[in-house]
Amino acid sequence: MTERWSTPDEVRSARERMEAAIPGWTAPAAFGVGVSIWDDVDFPVVNVGTHQLAAVVLATVCGHVSGSGSYPLELADLDQAIELLTPAEACEEFDHPNLISWRRIRTLLVADPRTRAVAAFCGDLDEPISDPSLLRLRAAMP
Repeated sequence: MTERWSTPDEVRSARERMEAAIPGWTAPAAFGVGVSIWDDVDFPVVNVGTHQLAAVVLATVCGHVSGSGSYPLELADLDQAIELLTPAEACEEFDHPNLISWRRIRTLLVADPRTRAVAAFCGDLDEPISDPSLLRLRAAMP
């Protein structure tokens, strides 16, 4: 049987377990999964101080611990992130914009081999950055 987290407490407990599994984990100020076909990266969902379960799921897949950074995501990586986050979908008290977005990005990766995905984490909104993916993440912030 597939695991399901149907209450906010179960979702929070899952997040806490995942955070504890990453020594030195520090939640990002902002994060998202971007997609590009050419050079520019588009971030359909940017999380600023929200959806920390999705952040730690993504970090688990990428090996991110703290601070800022971007990581290319292969189809298998995105599949793993979707699989790890899917149990939270059972909790109807939360919305799940990352899961919806990640599934759409997955569809794009499968449909067009030129498509690339990237995970981006911004540790501090005020730090200077030069990483193009992080610059696009910041530009897409609400």
